[in-house]
Amino acid sequence: MNQPSRMECGMVLEGRYRIKQKLGEGGMSCVYLAEDLKLPGKEWAVKESITQPGMVETVQAEAKLLTKLSHARLPRIVDFFEPDDAGYTYMVMDYIHGVTLEKYFRDNRGHFSSEFIHQLAFQLLEVLGYLHNHQPPVVFRDLKPSNIMLTEEMEVRLIDFGIARSYKQERDEDTVKLGTIGFAAPEQYGGGQSDARSDLYGLGALLLYLTTGGKYSEWFPGVEQRIEKSVPRGLVTVMRKLLQYEPGLRYQSAEEVVRALETSSAETRKGTTSKVKGGGTLVTAVLGATPGVGVTHTCIAIGHFLARRYGKVALVEMGAGRSAFTRIQEIAEGSPPGSVRRFEVNGIDFWRHTSREEVISVLTGGYDAVVLDLGAFRDHERLEEFFRADLPIIIGSGAEWRLHDVIHLARMLGRHEQPKRVYALPLASPSAVQQLRKSLGGNKVTALPFHSDPFERSLATEEALGIIYEQFLPQKQRRRRFRFAWG
Repeated sequence: MNQPSRMECGMVLEGRYRIKQKLGEGGMSCVYLAEDLKLPGKEWAVKESITQPGMVETVQAEAKLLTKLSHARLPRIVDFFEPDDAGYTYMVMDYIHGVTLEKYFRDNRGHFSSEFIHQLAFQLLEVLGYLHNHQPPVVFRDLKPSNIMLTEEMEVRLIDFGIARSYKQERDEDTVKLGTIGFAAPEQYGGGQSDARSDLYGLGALLLYLTTGGKYSEWFPGVEQRIEKSVPRGLVTVMRKLLQYEPGLRYQSAEEVVRALETSSAETRKGTTSKVKGGGTLVTAVLGATPGVGVTHTCIAIGHFLARRYGKVALVEMGAGRSAFTRIQEIAEGSPPGSVRRFEVNGIDFWRHTSREEVISVLTGGYDAVVLDLGAFRDHERLEEFFRADLPIIIGSGAEWRLHDVIHLARMLGRHEQPKRVYALPLASPSAVQQLRKSLGGNKVTALPFHSDPFERSLATEEALGIIYEQFLPQKQRRRRFRFAWG
């Protein structure tokens, strides 16, 4: 911060927000973590800014702008204190638990999977589409790694709206030229007004930066040779168009980029088989060590994970006394389900209350991948399907004091050789995973991260499932969405 910060740990802002620590600083602002004295246990981020002569309106405009926005990938502003006699202003907003993309990039030494890049792009396009469709349209203008947060669930949040602005139809160019060199569009330095296409340029610069290990963020002849070889050619094509110098030659909307990413990825992978290696249908069987460990939740997440890579996927609920798929069908169709037990959500076929005899017809029904939801282990009735599966997965509690349930089931099944069997522990700590690996003698054990809605994509879950399925996956991207409408 160019000016000395006024806040210190222990100080209380306006009788309510007690400063706990400094989170970061730069330019003309500093951000602190503060606890709310009126709401015990609640924490906020407090942004302290020094307003130089003529800059008061800029800070006030940021606060006014944020109060009008409402999106899950944007911070909420809950309080704002106008400049004091010394020119300091304070903005109180959501504290986002996580790390910046900049830190995540450093921690991973600049190496990301193509899956991570694609998901990051889709999430950014989602929030950019919201901003650009706002009335009046909002242009972020500073899409760089330090302004992007990744939550503990690997969800994207945009932060620092210090140079965002509303698009003004009557202006030919920006009054103030702002943006980070290397990520800002050419028009942000003069010669035109920044608009939605400026943010799309920033997205292209960010993607190029991530796919070249942080070396480049501007397109030039030959730069495609510096892009990591694992990056799909379709994504390279999209980046090239995003980084065109003239705005008119770029994509014209976030929605257009989404379609281009999906189409280009599909074309790049054209000819890649959608079957499991060796041909046939990939069958995953998921069995719970005990009730209530999240078998159905995990199956749905797996189904959507596979649906983005396979042509035709089915989720099969085995057992007549279960109700989860019945409730999902009721929500999806908007009415109580009838006698038809097959229904579709997000392009996936759900089969509820399926008998062993019916499973055979599903497996021969032309599906590329089938996920069998076997529920919790109660007896040996459904173990035949578990033993026949290409990928058998046992779900256990992530709590260390409940690992004995998993160990007990593993020993019961020990006489059946299944070298590809996986043990997945939702919300497990590294120590719990290590403990189970030691107890099972090197079997494949992995933690599954928190994933509140399995119908929605999660970067962290995708990474975890990518490890589980690494030997089976064709790389095919599909993107559809389904939301529960609880009522």
